[in-house]
Amino acid sequence: MESDRELVENEDIEVELVLDALLKKSDYDYRNYSRSHIKRRLSHRLTVSGYNRYSDMIPDIIYNPQFLNKLLSDLSINVTEMFRDPSFFLELKDKIFPYIKTYPFVKIWHAGCSSGQEVYSMAILLSEDNLYEKSQIYATDFNREILDVAKRAIYPIDTIKKYTNNYQQGGGQNSFADYYIADYDSAAIIPSLKKNVLFSFHNLVTDGIFGEMHVIVCRNVLIYFDKELQNSVLKLFYESLVPGGFLCLGSKESIRFSEVEKLFEVVSSSEKIFRKRVC
Repeated sequence: MESDRELVENEDIEVELVLDALLKKSDYDYRNYSRSHIKRRLSHRLTVSGYNRYSDMIPDIIYNPQFLNKLLSDLSINVTEMFRDPSFFLELKDKIFPYIKTYPFVKIWHAGCSSGQEVYSMAILLSEDNLYEKSQIYATDFNREILDVAKRAIYPIDTIKKYTNNYQQGGGQNSFADYYIADYDSAAIIPSLKKNVLFSFHNLVTDGIFGEMHVIVCRNVLIYFDKELQNSVLKLFYESLVPGGFLCLGSKESIRFSEVEKLFEVVSSSEKIFRKRVC
């Protein structure tokens, strides 16, 4: 019978084998994601599929495309909402918009955009500050299915009350109802907010720089990575920003103790907004 220590060690070995199989079969590399996050997601699939051990999933990863797609969906992170963390959007308007107003053209990258709600939140605030027409928003994710949801921009009507409250707390100037068309059980974002948004595939783990951005928003993604991968992605963001460009992270994320810490100045410690130093 396995001791508790042996059980944990054997589980870790099985998880590594599962992640190796996923990489070889799908090209998605989860080996540097937070191990606790990975175990939670794999445990869910283990339970609903009736397997006893993580390694029982490996044959299905290799030979069962439907199972592989379900597992990849399990591992994808799609928690978002419009004007999530309203205080962040207040800081965005107060600390970043005055700078980008001075640029003739503004490029903004939403990395790990999920189903697009925060992208359209940004588009709304840019529009209200007369910045949208000179802005191009690049919204990327490594999950092609969730990118399709983001492009459609149709959300459940029962989320609108929450989104409206967030919008008002986040500094919205108009009626939130101006920005969607309600139709029974859904609400579609108005087309004018989509015209300067380009959704595309990009994998932060394996793909390169996304050049010369004025603002990068990547909120609540790094928390799922281990320290090594966090550092790699932060360097990618640094290299993708123009001098003086802004980096916006999630409330539980930071550049402290990373290789780029001294290359940024802190703009808002509470909302985790940083600015690339001008050498």
